[in-house]
Amino acid sequence: MSSIHFMCWRCDQPLKLNQSTETPGLDATQASAASALASAEGAPRETQEGGPTSREETDSDELQDGASCRTLPGDGRMSGDSSNYFILLGKLSSVRTLNSIQKAARDIFDILSSEKAVNQPLCEDCTDNLLLQLDSQLVLTASESENYQRFLETRERMSEDERETLQEELKGLELEEARLVQELEEVDKNRERAAADLKAAQAETEMLDQHDRQFWRDYSQLKWQQLELHDELRSVENRLRHAQTQLDWLEKINVFSVTFEIGHSGPVGVINNFRLGCLPSVPVCWEEINAAWGQTALLLLALSNTIGLQFQRYRLVPCGDHSYLKSVRDDSIELPLFCTGRQGAFPNDKFDRAMDKFDRAMVAFLDCLQHFNKEAKKGESGLCLPHRIHVSKGLMEDPGGGGAFYSIRTHFNTEERWTKALKLMLVNFKWSLAWVSLRCRQK
Repeated sequence: MSSIHFMCWRCDQPLKLNQSTETPGLDATQASAASALASAEGAPRETQEGGPTSREETDSDELQDGASCRTLPGDGRMSGDSSNYFILLGKLSSVRTLNSIQKAARDIFDILSSEKAVNQPLCEDCTDNLLLQLDSQLVLTASESENYQRFLETRERMSEDERETLQEELKGLELEEARLVQELEEVDKNRERAAADLKAAQAETEMLDQHDRQFWRDYSQLKWQQLELHDELRSVENRLRHAQTQLDWLEKINVFSVTFEIGHSGPVGVINNFRLGCLPSVPVCWEEINAAWGQTALLLLALSNTIGLQFQRYRLVPCGDHSYLKSVRDDSIELPLFCTGRQGAFPNDKFDRAMDKFDRAMVAFLDCLQHFNKEAKKGESGLCLPHRIHVSKGLMEDPGGGGAFYSIRTHFNTEERWTKALKLMLVNFKWSLAWVSLRCRQK
């Protein structure tokens, strides 16, 4: 047989029916029925005559068991010693079945739950709390009723004009209320649009923040590259200034004057610290003289190459202290510009074949120098040597010395005159160096 279970609607506490016959609100029939249910709970299931229990007693027992011991949703069982009770309303008759009693109880609770603000059933604590809330609502309702009654009395004392004025004022307030409601709706719409705009602005702000961070990262990278390039540029500028300074210095330098330094040591001419000539008072070894001739041959070859001159009769071959000249017409003819005589011995009275070649070489060298002089004289800024050259006789003329002539040969010559001729020749070379340097600077 089915059974009904009762739990508090608010706190979900289990409830059981109160079978007290002294329950207020029951008539004599209900009291007798409740007494019968209470006596049936403690009576055995068989009568004194030993017969089976009646249908009414069985239904009463099942009602007791269903109300006091029902299965709960938690562990499936409950104790029958619950202290919370509720009163089952309605007329109980000994002839009613347990199903009809349960149906009546459910109907009563449905009626109470539908007509009241609070569902049924409730335990004692929840009922007390409910009563407190109802008392508060009752006090508030009584106050509102008194205010309403006072307003009614005030209205009855008003005149018809005052009522019309208040009615017009009420209509104006209603219109104002409608207008404010419309404004409120517009404000709500504007607020929604503003919220959407704010969300879009926040998204855009986040995107701009990301772009800003990326911009600063790129800026830092480019700034670092700029600093590196600036340092590299300053280094290049410093190297360029140094190179420009060196270039200016080199442009001012006469390369021939630096390469070939011509001077004198008393009566003896000097080229690149090699003395060209010898005197009894100034003995010079032939190795130094031969090296001086090698430097002189190299100088004449450099000067001729500078002006683009090709010698017609001889070709200079500078080889240090063993320099020589070769004939342009006959390659087998070589004229040495060096001598192997003893130190301090000038062959003035001893003439041999080697010294003859040396003299011929020095005369051929004068021929090359004369050829260079002729070429250098051409043009407006031509070269004019201070000492004239007589190639056929092998002589050097000194106009400043009264027109004296000095032979460049060693045969039938003295050391003083030979050394003087070589010195005059070096003076011509010094003038030639200055002229070629000026010409190169003009170009």
